[in-house]
Amino acid sequence: MARLRRSMMFVPGNNPGMIRDCHIYGSDCIMFDLEDSVSINEKDTARFLVYNALTRLKYGKKELVVRINSLDSLGVEDLEAMVRAQPDVIRLPKTETAQDVTDCETEIARIERKIGLPEGKTRMMAAIEGAKGVLNAYEIAKSSKRLIGIALGAEDYVTDLKTTRSADGVELLFARQMIVNAAKAVGIAALDTVYSDVNNEEGFIREAELIKKLGFDGKSIINPRQIAPLHAVFSPSEKDLNKARAIMEAIAEAEARGSGVASLNGKMIDKPVVERARYLIERAEAANTVVTVEEV
Repeated sequence: MARLRRSMMFVPGNNPGMIRDCHIYGSDCIMFDLEDSVSINEKDTARFLVYNALTRLKYGKKELVVRINSLDSLGVEDLEAMVRAQPDVIRLPKTETAQDVTDCETEIARIERKIGLPEGKTRMMAAIEGAKGVLNAYEIAKSSKRLIGIALGAEDYVTDLKTTRSADGVELLFARQMIVNAAKAVGIAALDTVYSDVNNEEGFIREAELIKKLGFDGKSIINPRQIAPLHAVFSPSEKDLNKARAIMEAIAEAEARGSGVASLNGKMIDKPVVERARYLIERAEAANTVVTVEEV
């Protein structure tokens, strides 16, 4: 079954209330943040709170992600605690080269060996947030078997370009296409950047529809109100789902007859059509999976 990453909700690591309650909102992934949303004076507190949450709460089958600080600041200290806490994924910020991923992986592997975890257990995600990182997107995407995805961080990126974000997002188009193509070329997920105007639902939906068309698997979000409209955009319509099921039935019937050729409503069904139909059904099934959270 396909892993859903339609929504990856930021949870500030220094906010115990959000850490405690974040599961109730229904995002596919929870990302505890130790980086930009936490002031320098609260970094240690955030690390302590997130460590205790990960070791004392059960979040069901949700994917749990921790965004650490850069390795040249507090990242190694973050890793020492977080690898022990065993989230599903470590998200590396401001990734510019494949070497950045390799350096982080080396630290993770060292800690895994030290505490007796199977090497490779801790997965990674790389956030690309600058012009150099965008140009190196493919090298970054294929740099480690631990990588489950790459993500776009738009605010630093547009600052790097000496521009600002616009309503139509034209300044992000090249970066988005580079990241999507790099991710798909190596078979990992592509996550889009946050939409910061939480009161503009129309604009948020428009952007979500755009990134879905481009091929993104989902989007980072900063407010629980963005979850439902985002999931609605990424959920197949009943019409599309029925067509996908009909395609799979037609293929099954053709195979039962020993035929390698199938058609539906007079149209030939080829392999790409079947793959898209199967993917659509898998995502619909994954979306119907119920996960629960309980305190230990």
